[in-house]
Amino acid sequence: MARLIRPACKICRREGVKLFLKGSRCDTVKCGLARREYPPGMHTWRRGKFSEYGQQLREKQKVKRYYGLLERQFRRYFAVAARSKGNTGETLLILLERRLDNVVYLCGFAHSRRHARQLLTHGHITVNGRRVDVPSYGVKAGDVVKPIQKEAMIKAIQSNLEANKSRKPPSWLDVKAAPPECSVRELPKRDEIQLAVQEQLIVELLSK
Repeated sequence: MARLIRPACKICRREGVKLFLKGSRCDTVKCGLARREYPPGMHTWRRGKFSEYGQQLREKQKVKRYYGLLERQFRRYFAVAARSKGNTGETLLILLERRLDNVVYLCGFAHSRRHARQLLTHGHITVNGRRVDVPSYGVKAGDVVKPIQKEAMIKAIQSNLEANKSRKPPSWLDVKAAPPECSVRELPKRDEIQLAVQEQLIVELLSK
């Protein structure tokens, strides 16, 4: 499986917004964007405004990097959203928000989405009692996400929940600490997605 391997802080600086790629570190003074509020590279503070295409591209890249996707993966999600009824941009974001690696991160089992993917690919997470090692698995209303029933993993997840308790899960997830589990109450709505993005610009770009 292809992976996106780049310095996380430079990605946030490129997009000009915190994408929380390093978990709780992004809330401290060590955050790369907090220390250098300009894009990486030489003379970036001299760059002018983005063109219309540039704005569309930046919004697309922001969403891709927030969820840790490659271009081909992202376009597959867009194709599904475009075939669905309703607003294409909102449908796209909801599909991405339902990814299992995103849910594992949002409920506090992991410190970042990259950490959540590692937990999944190593087989440490179950959905409705069955082990799932696919980060792109789309959760449904009523699904119950838990760590595997091994004492060491349960303690590790409880430790992560304690470390991440300042990060409140969204209202569509119900999280319990003892024993650790996360129930999907309902599918997420657009206004519950934390990322500030103009999804219509993405639709305009990929519809050309």
